[in-house]
Amino acid sequence: MKVGIIGAGASGVFAALFLKQNYIDTTVIERNANALEKIYATGNGRCNFTNRNVSYKNYHGENPKFTISAIKKFDNYDVIEFFNDMGIPEVELENGKIFPKSLQASSIVKQMMCLANHLEVEFIYDSFVDDVRKNGDIFEVKSNGSLYKFDYLIVACGSKAYKKSGSDGNGYILMKKLGHNIVKTHPGIVQLRLNGDSFKKMSGTKFKANAKLVVDNKEVFEFYHDVLFTDYGISGPTILQLSGEAIRAKNKGLDVKIRIDTVDLDENKLYEHLIYIISLNYYKKINELLVGLINDNLIEEVLNQANIDYDINVCELSKEEVYKLAHTLKNLEFSVSGYKDEDSGQITCGGIDTDEINPSTMESKKIKNLYIIGEIMDVDGDCGGYNLQWAFSSAYSCAMSIIKKEN
Repeated sequence: MKVGIIGAGASGVFAALFLKQNYIDTTVIERNANALEKIYATGNGRCNFTNRNVSYKNYHGENPKFTISAIKKFDNYDVIEFFNDMGIPEVELENGKIFPKSLQASSIVKQMMCLANHLEVEFIYDSFVDDVRKNGDIFEVKSNGSLYKFDYLIVACGSKAYKKSGSDGNGYILMKKLGHNIVKTHPGIVQLRLNGDSFKKMSGTKFKANAKLVVDNKEVFEFYHDVLFTDYGISGPTILQLSGEAIRAKNKGLDVKIRIDTVDLDENKLYEHLIYIISLNYYKKINELLVGLINDNLIEEVLNQANIDYDINVCELSKEEVYKLAHTLKNLEFSVSGYKDEDSGQITCGGIDTDEINPSTMESKKIKNLYIIGEIMDVDGDCGGYNLQWAFSSAYSCAMSIIKKEN
């Protein structure tokens, strides 16, 4: 009995380790010269391999609850214990992000490959898979002119993100050939383009803020971190976190806006604060009054959206205008036109339709003994270690299903 795995990324190698630990003959076919290439880029080279706070709410797609079963079987604490047992202690940084204590992605790669070599996992490198077929009960995988035959096949070849690591979407082509549906893909954890050009005056401006994703005038998601305006639109950790759902809504033809809270005060308290400082600074123009309250580069845009003249003296403002100013400072809005480009996303949203995959085992509902794991399916996690957690959880569920069948 032989298992073939297409892709030596995080999910593929993880599945191979569990299979070989249970004495199941496993071969991993990888198009690159080495395994785990993409891990080096995660967490800015530090490998944010899970998060202290993991739930299905951190995952998105047409059916985000699809992740519940696999994460319960192998959760964030299981992942931490797995690497602890390898000799990698963890360290927790901001927002529950878990890293190896060395803060080096290479620590994860080296220890995973050390175990793989000990278990004698077979790797076939520099091998591009161009065809997959099922002939009776046997999977036939064609790669670089060679034909490999397996009893079980695990597709773990990633998505389109980080093309330099070998992820070019070839897995989608292979799965289409096998009869699976592909939910439309687009970049995720990606910078956003904005309509208009008023934001260009703020290019390079960076500040911490709470930002909300507004879809058809309904606030659906929010996150607090850095916001960065650019010459094409908006970026920063806050925006990257919102981007996947923003583009998903945009692709459905919905109205999508980013709403930014520029001042960390309740709106009514902010109004009272403005009334108070106006009384003390009655001789100032409104653009002068706002200096120090918000970033200087935001002042013109705030006043434009509040429909207040840039040079008006504060003593000429009505209470209604002051209230409108307070409201705008709490709700600075920008209309989203799309994403920066195809190559900028850290992950890919969309992928193999999860309605066609067993959520408990990762086995295809269409083809017996075909398994699908990792980022290739229509599951994308928030930024913060959630996508690697999904790679590990889905790989574990898959491996345990095969092991159970063979025991």
